[in-house]
Amino acid sequence: MALLLKDGLPVEDPWISLDDAVEAIPDGPVIVSLDRWRRDRAVLVARNSPVGVRLKSSQRTGEIAPDLDRVALVALEFPKFRDGRAFSTARELRERYGYTGEIRAVGHTLPDQYQFLIRTGFSTVAVPDGANLATWQHALTEIGVAYQAGVAGDTPLSLLRRKVHLAAAPHPQGD
Repeated sequence: MALLLKDGLPVEDPWISLDDAVEAIPDGPVIVSLDRWRRDRAVLVARNSPVGVRLKSSQRTGEIAPDLDRVALVALEFPKFRDGRAFSTARELRERYGYTGEIRAVGHTLPDQYQFLIRTGFSTVAVPDGANLATWQHALTEIGVAYQAGVAGDTPLSLLRRKVHLAAAPHPQGD
């Protein structure tokens, strides 16, 4: 799989997604399920390599929140492209818990969702082998105006309209 960063460029993936059935934990950065994190937390933390935790769409951020300072990556699963719970989870990680590490979208995502993934706090998106990267890159610029604020601090259309309205409104003259 290739990864896309915020600027839409493909990068190598240094992370190993570890299946729960694999007992041995390899050297280097690994991504484990929340269940494996709970089971092997002490061993994973004691390693001298970064650890990532994969959350299913049904698992809540509160389950990993106390350990976010020990987790370098949170991978959020999209079981179907229609399941948008991971969008809310990413935003919650950024805004409620102040998580600054990598948030990765894994599973069934579409290029049409890429800009919204970035706006809600995702850092990277795992795209399938053979995906048309030009389509994914174009998705970042296809929509130029947002109606809601994103975690990136951009200005949504509603605030732009308010600023224009206030600038055009007559100002009361002071004495």
